Amino acid sequence: MVVQQRTARVEQKKAAKNESNDRQKEWLGTIGHYIAVFFVVFLALAPLYWTFITSVKNGVEMFVSPPTLFPHSFDLSNYVQVINSAFFLPTLKNSAVIALLTTLISLLFGILCSYALARTRFLGKTVVLSTVLSVNMFPFIAMVGPLFVLFTSSLYIYNTYMALIIPDLLLTLPLTIWFLNSFFREMPIDLEEAARVDGASRLRTLWEILIPLAAPGVFSVMILSFIAVWNDFLFGFTLTSDERAQPVTVGITHFSSEHVIAYGQLAAASIIVTVPLVLMVLLLQRRIVAGLTAGAVKG
Repeated sequence: MVVQQRTARVEQKKAAKNESNDRQKEWLGTIGHYIAVFFVVFLALAPLYWTFITSVKNGVEMFVSPPTLFPHSFDLSNYVQVINSAFFLPTLKNSAVIALLTTLISLLFGILCSYALARTRFLGKTVVLSTVLSVNMFPFIAMVGPLFVLFTSSLYIYNTYMALIIPDLLLTLPLTIWFLNSFFREMPIDLEEAARVDGASRLRTLWEILIPLAAPGVFSVMILSFIAVWNDFLFGFTLTSDERAQPVTVGITHFSSEHVIAYGQLAAASIIVTVPLVLMVLLLQRRIVAGLTAGAVKG
């Protein structure tokens, strides 16, 4: 009897010790998780924070050594100078127009192509999809020279919206086709057959039935495509020459010259360009996550 009681006490102590160790490990894991999250958020937001405080510093504080982590001044003159500049607002409009048109064209052709690939059986379909995806892996810097020659000689569209929309489609179309193909491939064929029996054409079935069902994916691709085109610098820098077609990513470089670099105005312009994208992602993050998650599960 005494031996059994001692054994029970030993087992209780072991159980309590194991429970304590589990709680300690869980506590350490929680702390490690928050430390990792803080570290990632710090790395992501530190450049944006430094750009912002640079944009609101006056000329004296901007060049003080050592630099101030918390600005003593809050000067908005840099923003006023950026808005009043002759080239910033036109280039901002150019970026908006180019991004919207490229996104719409990419969605139009991407939806049709991805639906055709999902519903058509032919030899080499996997090769076609792999080729479409491999376009994004090709170095775009290698395309700049041929595109420059083509747009300045044969097509004569240099320094126009089309000179940027055409190469920007290389950024958005592969993503749209590959991403939406998984949505259409997993949709039951019975829906289309029922619509065909009721007299609906294939295009009407696609527009009225399949696209609404694939709305999370379409919405996610639209946002990602818009951001990719908005952030493009390479094509805008090489295929345009002035503010008639230059995107804002190239326009803000005009604040620096051979002898002077307007750090405050550069920072202010960068904040103005970045804030719309940040707000769009924050407001629509649920739709983005839903689309990406659905595509991952279905793919």
